[in-house]
Amino acid sequence: MTHPLVPQIIDLATPVATELGLEVVGAVFHTNQRPPVLRIDIRNPQQDTGLQDCERMSRALEPCLDAAEIIPDAYVLEVSSPGISRQLVTDREFISFKGFPVIVTTSPPHDGQPEWNGQLIRRDETNIYLNQKGRVVEIPRSLITRVQLDERR
Repeated sequence: MTHPLVPQIIDLATPVATELGLEVVGAVFHTNQRPPVLRIDIRNPQQDTGLQDCERMSRALEPCLDAAEIIPDAYVLEVSSPGISRQLVTDREFISFKGFPVIVTTSPPHDGQPEWNGQLIRRDETNIYLNQKGRVVEIPRSLITRVQLDERR
């Protein structure tokens, strides 16, 4: 069942998204979590929705939500895209998602394999390290084209 504040939140978020060249495609308010989590799903109609789009929307929407005082208590705002497969780029993301299952794509293939699955151990200046069932795999960063969270697991 939709939370009663969601229609008001969408009404507030839609013009903010439009100004940024984005679209609001949905909102969910998870009040069963502490603090509650407000998730706004957006889409960039011009190109694939990226992390930068989510960050821009979050920064623009947060002060509007605070000023409107629709949500009386503390909450966490999450802006995402329903179709986004979470790609890891920054050092902070690699630290945050340590231990998570990831898919590493390489070009050319590393040791004959174009794609590697495993749990993220860490990344340094030269390699990304994965745990594959207790075995550590080192993949040279120079070959990596993409690292994304494996949402199938």
